[in-house]
Amino acid sequence: MERPLPPLQAGTLYLVATPIGNLEDITLRALRVLKECDAVAAEDTRHTGQLLRHFGLEKPLLSYFKFNEARRSEEIIARLRLGAKIALVTDAGSPGISDPGVRVVKAALAAGLRVESIPGACALVAALTASGLDTEEFHFIGFLPHKSGQRHARLESLKQIPGTLALYESPYRVEKLLAELAEVFPARRVVLARELTKKFEEFLRGTPAELLAATKNRALKGEFVVLIGPTVDSAPVDDSDSTAAA
Repeated sequence: MERPLPPLQAGTLYLVATPIGNLEDITLRALRVLKECDAVAAEDTRHTGQLLRHFGLEKPLLSYFKFNEARRSEEIIARLRLGAKIALVTDAGSPGISDPGVRVVKAALAAGLRVESIPGACALVAALTASGLDTEEFHFIGFLPHKSGQRHARLESLKQIPGTLALYESPYRVEKLLAELAEVFPARRVVLARELTKKFEEFLRGTPAELLAATKNRALKGEFVVLIGPTVDSAPVDDSDSTAAA
């Protein structure tokens, strides 16, 4: 006879990872938390509403995003103090990884409240493990600054950091980033991962110059994870410049 699963705890903030593309990547635990919680704090209530409806769930939604996170944090903390069980989600992936959520978590912990992570899909991990680059040591940088001078200075500062570097980038700045990498990291192996877990998932591999040439006449869509190999990379790597998985 199976043991009953423990109920959600009152006054707990649950950080629920949601699919980054493929809805099959939702976990059974995530579904249970979303079903049993009192409310869901969502980066985009419309997007999360669609996700909940897909799985036959209906919950009160609280909108929180970059520009209202401070105010919403206070409201969420107030609800948690009264014993509410609140699930926090972003549009995709694990909350707090280059997405809103960090402020809410810090506020909850500062208030002496309980925070529990419900792990699942994460674009960083999905890209890194399939990249063929060294995974013994890696450093997540998140998004680079938008201004050219700040971007260049940030990339220069990363030269001395060992291991694989991981960035997030939008499709509108990938070409610009490759040109910057060709200047700062010309000899390093770079992997572009896009449309992860979706039908047109693709990995492009090569030096920055090779990738610039390969993508020159292509319309690149979808968010990118950009991985930069270390100066000396002994990890096994596919010699082909690109691979694609449907």
